[in-house]
Amino acid sequence: MTREAFLVGLVTLLVTIDPVGLIPVFLSLTRGMDRAARGSIALRAAVVAFAILSFFVLAGDWLLRWLQVSLAAFRISGGLLLFWIAFEMVFEKRAEREQQTADVALGKDRIRDVAAVPLAIPLMAGPGAITAVILLAAKSDGTIMSLASLLGLIAVVVAVCYIVFLAATRLAHLLGATGQHVLSRMLGLLLSALAVQFVADGLRALLSVPPVAG
Repeated sequence: MTREAFLVGLVTLLVTIDPVGLIPVFLSLTRGMDRAARGSIALRAAVVAFAILSFFVLAGDWLLRWLQVSLAAFRISGGLLLFWIAFEMVFEKRAEREQQTADVALGKDRIRDVAAVPLAIPLMAGPGAITAVILLAAKSDGTIMSLASLLGLIAVVVAVCYIVFLAATRLAHLLGATGQHVLSRMLGLLLSALAVQFVADGLRALLSVPPVAG
């Protein structure tokens, strides 16, 4: 993986997961816990999210072939999904949806470990992030070094999430509600551009495939 590809992948995943946008959800899920307990939950969430995203890096191509879905079609559908997430970020709908997901999970008492559900999945390793890593893996040359670089990229992203969660209280006070909304909208605009590029790449590949003779 080239440096440019690594940076593009890093930006794509960071914008898709939006660690800063998860701060209010993390604080609500860990309300009343001490610093050590919050640190433990943040670490476990990072590990679980890394495991889930790594699985789709390694098995995503096989899964698409098993489902008989072309890479071009997945790029288009994945780009549209990422664009919808970007739309939610720009119009401040994503944070509300994520908070509702967390509240429902806790309210129904369906979980014992908030680190795994809903923090790691679906908030960190959700459909958008899973789609992003499959698309990034598809753009690599499939060598062991490329896959290792992509796994390293995921490790960097979940490490950033872990650090943000550890400093969640301070960052929340520093940014304030207005700062978080402004940052989320800026990241949403960036993600929308990346999503459109994925769709364009998919359409280009789909239209370049010659028709099957009859």
